[in-house]
Formats: sequence, structure tokens, C-alpha cells
Amino acid sequence: MLAMVLLISSCKKENEFSIEGKITHAEGETVYLEKLKVSSTELIDSAKIDNKGEFQFTGEAGLPSFYFVKLSDNRFITLLVDSVEQIMINADKANFAREYRVEGSLGSILVKELNDKLASTRKQLDSLQSLNNLYQGNPEYDQMRETWKEQYQKIIDEQEKFSTNFVMNNPFSMASILALYQKFDNQRYVVNDLQTMRVAASALNSIYPESEHVKALYQNTVQWLKEEKNAQLQKMIQEEGRNSPEIVLPTPGGEEVALSSLEGNVVLLQFWSALDRNSRILNEALAEAYRKYNSKGFEIYQVSVDDNRIEWVDAIDKDRLNWVNVGDMKGSKQVVQNYNVQKIPYNYLLDKEGRIIAKDLKGPALNRALTNILK
Repeated sequence: MLAMVLLISSCKKENEFSIEGKITHAEGETVYLEKLKVSSTELIDSAKIDNKGEFQFTGEAGLPSFYFVKLSDNRFITLLVDSVEQIMINADKANFAREYRVEGSLGSILVKELNDKLASTRKQLDSLQSLNNLYQGNPEYDQMRETWKEQYQKIIDEQEKFSTNFVMNNPFSMASILALYQKFDNQRYVVNDLQTMRVAASALNSIYPESEHVKALYQNTVQWLKEEKNAQLQKMIQEEGRNSPEIVLPTPGGEEVALSSLEGNVVLLQFWSALDRNSRILNEALAEAYRKYNSKGFEIYQVSVDDNRIEWVDAIDKDRLNWVNVGDMKGSKQVVQNYNVQKIPYNYLLDKEGRIIAKDLKGPALNRALTNILK
């Protein structure tokens, strides 16, 4: 018997999983196993459901992966399968996707918990919407609508709290990816908190860096963080009441100069590179504007994105840049990010209180702006 056990064990592959199931009222039908990829699905296997309603699949999973067990396009169960798991599914054909039981897979149990909660939330929201439609025209409609709006928002808030807590409590589970991509409808994601996304993306990337789902989540999180910073900057510019982010960088001589030290003047915050031809051409126009308006309270704070100090200093000398020039010779990356600089040359015009009042001014546009401000 021991020899037989060892033989069976040796035949089982290292990363092999198995999915066994029983689906009542589906005898003789075909059930499919599909692997969920980032933007598509891949058919892995199919099986005939026997006269007892039973079926079985085996496969290999080097990393936790999402799979669909499907009867049809709109009747499927989502599983989160890890290697060597022996998963058991029990369901009925009529409510296959809604009222199934799954054992032997913690990830799949978490997936079911997520899907069940969202399904319940959607049902509640649909009920409130139906009431809203039914009672339109009723004399008491306006009063009832306000009550329904409060209930609707409460349900939304509860779902958002549930999903956010789920991710924070399970940051190392791939099920958190599902939580982050769930939607109330076609437009609204359930989780909108970037910090929650960062926690999951960072945690999962640390243990499953080769997973295509983790890679996609990580890249999306980086992009959304970038867009969020862009939106914050645009809001700051539009409000015209918030100070520009502080900058403290060294000059060629090593003296650290803060952007805020120039407050009291109209300041052009200019981003450039000594190796960029357009930056060097624009320096001529800046020099002319500086000569014309410096005595009236105009200053330039020029940030280099270079990493070659010799080229930087040489360009300052050759272009005769007699204003504040700073740079860390590492690309000044943090400042570039803070100010959402996507190209060079690029600039912001700050008023005497350090508030941004214009951006990307070149040639005649810069001259007109300074003429209007420094009359």
C-alpha cells in the first residue's frame, strides 16, 4: 500500500490542481474551464457532465490564477485557483452562478464573498430605482425621493467600505485585484481610494511580480496616481489661490535657493535642458525679457533637468543666463513630477504671492503677459 501511495504521489505534477463538481439538473451537458487573462479568456478544457451531475478538471497553476467554470456565457463561476488545490463545487443549473458552494480553495471562497456582497448591493440599488420609477407622478414623490436618495447613498457607502476593508485585510490575496476592479455599473468603480490601490499593488507585486494581473494592477495604479497628481495641479492652477509647490535646489556654486525666496516679484519658473535645442533657443527670448522687465520686478527661476554638470554650467555661461539657475544634476525628478512637466522647455508664471497665473508662455505670449502685469 505504501508503494502504491508513493507511485500515485510521484505521478501527480508539482503545480497540478483539480476541480471536481456536481451540478444538479445538468446531466449530459458540457461544462467548460476557461482561464481569465488581463483582456481575454483562454479555453483550457471541457468535460461532459455525467448522469450523476459530476465532472472533473485538472490543470497546472504556477501562480494563483483566475478561472471560469462555465455552462454558458452568462452562467459561470469565478475561481481563484492556486497550485495543488483540490477544489469541490456544488451547484444547480438553474442558479449556477449565484448559489453555489466551493471548498478546498481559500481564494475562491474570498471571490465568492466579494461577488455575493456586490450582487446583494446591486439588488438593493435596483429595488430603490424601481420604486423611484414606479412612484413618479405620485403627490408624495418628491418627499419619498429624498428618502430613497439617502438610502441609495447609504448602500453605496456600505459597499465601498466593505470592499476597501476587504482589500486592506487581504492585501496579499489575488482576490483583492477582483475587489479593485469591481463596478457598480459600467462607469463607477466600487473602490476609488488610491491609497487602497497602492497597498494592494505594492503587496502583490512583492510576492507575485510575474503575474500578468499583478503587473496590470501595478501599471494601472502608477498611471492613476499620475493622473490624480495632474488633476490636483490643474485644480491648484484654476483656483489661483494656492501657492505653487516649494522648490529648493542648488545653484552651480552649490548654494541652495528656494523658489519662495523670490516672492514679491513676478517669477517665471522655467524648466529646461542644456542639451535641448529648443531650450537654448528660448533662452535668447528669456534674456531679452529679463533685460526689459527685471527692473520692474521680474525674476526667473530656472530648473535644469540635466544630469551633466559640465554641459549645464557651460550653457549658462554661453547663453548669459544672469538669473537664478538650479538643478540637482539627477534630472530634478521630484520637482518635475510635482509640476507635471511633460516636455521641455516648459514654464509657469507666478504672481508676487507665488500663485500660478499662466503656463507654457513663449515669445510674444510671455512679453504680452509681462507687459500687462508689470505696467
